[in-house]
Amino acid sequence: MHPIHDVDVLLLLAAALASKRRPAELVEIMAATDLIHGSIPLDVDLAAAFLRLSTQGLIAEEAGRFRLTPAALQIMASLPRKKLETEARLSVIREQLAGYAPSGEAAAIPLTTEQLTAAILAHRTFLKGPGRNMLVPKPKAAVDKAKRPGQWRKLDSGRRSRP
Repeated sequence: MHPIHDVDVLLLLAAALASKRRPAELVEIMAATDLIHGSIPLDVDLAAAFLRLSTQGLIAEEAGRFRLTPAALQIMASLPRKKLETEARLSVIREQLAGYAPSGEAAAIPLTTEQLTAAILAHRTFLKGPGRNMLVPKPKAAVDKAKRPGQWRKLDSGRRSRP
């Protein structure tokens, strides 16, 4: 049994969130990490986590972007469908990682601390701009049920009483 680090679990969930539709850039994974955890771990810890998860065959790189492998997608699919708090979601992923046995060595992704620091700084620069986080959905406008757009009010023009 191999040790499961907190950073590994957080990075796997962040990569799943950031690479939902397409492989994610490093900055997008940092934004997802910040969104999930409220802070970003040290660049040294992130580099070690990328190396561990890639050699276990859970994260792959495609042209400078990162995606989850089918084994990691299977771990993410095992999450319950009901809404879970972040800590409960992380603990379920930790349990799945504890029971995961890699089929063999996969290609390692050796990220340098300079690459990770640049991605963290790019994310922090974005936070100082107009947006809060790249992955936060935009808030929906509150709509008054009585005055919804597109609803015509029926007026009886012939039965109005005049003063």
